[in-house]
Amino acid sequence: MVLAPTEKVVLGSIAFAIFWVLAVFPAVPFLPIGRTAGSLLGAALMVIFRVTTPDQAYAAIDLSILGLLFGTMVVSFYLEQADMFKYLGVLLSWKSKGAKDLICRICLVSAISSALFTNDTSCVVLTEFVLKIARQNNVPPHPFLLALASSANIGSSATPIGNPQNLVIAIQSSLSFREFLFGLLPAMLVGVLVNALILLCMYWRLLSVKKDEGIALDEVISEEDATSHRFSPAAMSHPTAKNSQELNTMLDTMNTWSSPISIGSTNYAETLRNRVSSKQSNLQGNISGGIESTRNSNASKEGVVGGDDISQPWEEDFRSRRISRSALNDSDEMVDDEGGAIPVQPLEEEEEGSLTKPWRRLLWKTCVYLVTLGMLIAFIVGLNMSWTALSTALALMVLDFKDAQPCLQKVSYPLLIFFVGMFITVDGFNRTGIPSTLWNITEPHTRINHVGGIIVLTLVILVLSNVASNVPTVLLLGGRVAASAAVISRSQEKRAWLILAWVSTVAGNLSLLGSAANLIVCEQARRAQFSGYNLSFRSHLMFGVPSTLIVTAIGLLLIRG
Repeated sequence: MVLAPTEKVVLGSIAFAIFWVLAVFPAVPFLPIGRTAGSLLGAALMVIFRVTTPDQAYAAIDLSILGLLFGTMVVSFYLEQADMFKYLGVLLSWKSKGAKDLICRICLVSAISSALFTNDTSCVVLTEFVLKIARQNNVPPHPFLLALASSANIGSSATPIGNPQNLVIAIQSSLSFREFLFGLLPAMLVGVLVNALILLCMYWRLLSVKKDEGIALDEVISEEDATSHRFSPAAMSHPTAKNSQELNTMLDTMNTWSSPISIGSTNYAETLRNRVSSKQSNLQGNISGGIESTRNSNASKEGVVGGDDISQPWEEDFRSRRISRSALNDSDEMVDDEGGAIPVQPLEEEEEGSLTKPWRRLLWKTCVYLVTLGMLIAFIVGLNMSWTALSTALALMVLDFKDAQPCLQKVSYPLLIFFVGMFITVDGFNRTGIPSTLWNITEPHTRINHVGGIIVLTLVILVLSNVASNVPTVLLLGGRVAASAAVISRSQEKRAWLILAWVSTVAGNLSLLGSAANLIVCEQARRAQFSGYNLSFRSHLMFGVPSTLIVTAIGLLLIRG
């Protein structure tokens, strides 16, 4: 393809440059609108500048990729509801034999879960578990965080649903799930092993520090801790607004009751709020004891002031009330001595239609696992991946047998919109002729039928993936690399797609900014409530450069057409 007219080349380059800056640096001071809006801005500029027509822009949107992304997000939500990720967290610390054993476990669990549930999902769910493990073993968390992020990237390379760029490659190349899996699985397994060995070699002395005897045994990840870390593809989930509002209403009511001596009760309410995240399930049964404790504390404070008359109404008020369980509707009530019932809102009301009996819950979870397994089998036998994922998502919604709105609210619509804008922007940039011209210069040196060509192609993909991000790199290079390899043979064309998938994915380990999974781990670790840690760019780079180069090289030796 020859270069377009100069005006089209210049305007198209400006639109693509704006998209690139906002995609790589979403919070730039002069236009802090974020990646999603930046993607749409780039797409709109391509149409406004007449680099592409509206019809061409619509045609550039790949609905198959969007459908597959949407379906996998919904499936991930229901797997989370079925406690799949809780079991993964518990598995990390089950019968552990020390820090070195935990590094290997994190690498393996992170890689496998990323291949099946995407790397971003695994990093969102497992980061806090990893921080708890580091605290339990009294070692700095950065080796464990590096193991999580790097192994998630490597593991996600093995399947088309492991990461977004693999989705693009699978759709554009028409490779089946089975071809993709068997073509990259050996490289992925060996890559995870080598990555774990590099981590052990670099941090052997640090991981050899013995755990202090004073560390309590209850620091081991408990089932309650595992259950508290909930995932959603769009964002980390928090206590629902409804439950939070009920809690605050109850605490405010307590403060109102204690208005004559508000200092002690306010302290109690604040303490109660601080404990909600870890003790919410036990709070309801302890309310009456807490109120009694607060009453005694406040009464003693008033005694110091010098008067029992002020605290008398408080004591009389609470002496005449007790919390009981309503036999009629199984709800909490505050009952006074005259028999009057004052309803108390529970901290966690069961959602309407929830499964209350253990056997029903177990049956539902089993069905979710079986439906998901059926989806993976359908992928392997070669059914259309997009429609298979959508059908699985709909089957789980029907199986849940209640309003699907909570599930649909967890879908990352900004990510889907980002892909829409990116498709249009990259298609418009291709129409300027710049990528084709640059590829025509590079292509003779990137033939994959000899070692030198593979090395040059690998370096081009590594650099572009860290400069322009891996998904735009795949969109720009995919068809060109495959066409060049197809001239040699059909098997070499397939090998070219697999090399592109492998290198563009592992390239995310090179630097902290190379992959969204890296940024997720960094941000989740920094915001952790009890064991926050800042994973620096330098510490990641010191590990990322040797790991990326070694793992990439070894994986390339194992990829066959």
